[in-house]
Amino acid sequence: MSVVISVSKDSEHHFSKRPVDEIVLLAGLGVEGDAHAGVTVQHRSRVAVDPTQPNLRQVHLIQSELIDELADFDLAPGGLGENVLTRGIDLLALPTGAVLRLGADATIEITGLRNPCRQIDGYRSGLLKQVLTKDERGSIVRRAGVMGVVTAGGVVRPGDAVAVTMPPPPHQALERV
Repeated sequence: MSVVISVSKDSEHHFSKRPVDEIVLLAGLGVEGDAHAGVTVQHRSRVAVDPTQPNLRQVHLIQSELIDELADFDLAPGGLGENVLTRGIDLLALPTGAVLRLGADATIEITGLRNPCRQIDGYRSGLLKQVLTKDERGSIVRRAGVMGVVTAGGVVRPGDAVAVTMPPPPHQALERV
């Protein structure tokens, strides 16, 4: 069974987010009260390039199995800036357009991979090399979670079930957004 482990948000543009008892997802916007919520892009570097871009990064999700794997880095929920920490689902293996139902009502459509940046090493030295690696062919592998847009609003709490609806084939592998 796939489940929500933790939910986090921050009204400021900090690297980490603060774990809370619940978050409210707003359709087409993101997490209520989070600095990254909005119809248009909210990430500072992307706003500087073109503030009218659609916000395909409304919600950041990470699987807790990554946190377990990187236990030596002492990562806390919300520490990598994620809004939702899950268990029991390989988020990185989902295709573009997969829809996650969190709890009773909320849905998020997966838009792509988080592109880890150097700020990660500011949080924990050496962590960037763990979440931005290369495979045996030399291709870049991004492991810092996935991004999505809210397609149906609702309240999300730790313990809520997560269900996946796959898009029709052919499936498109996730790329950075």
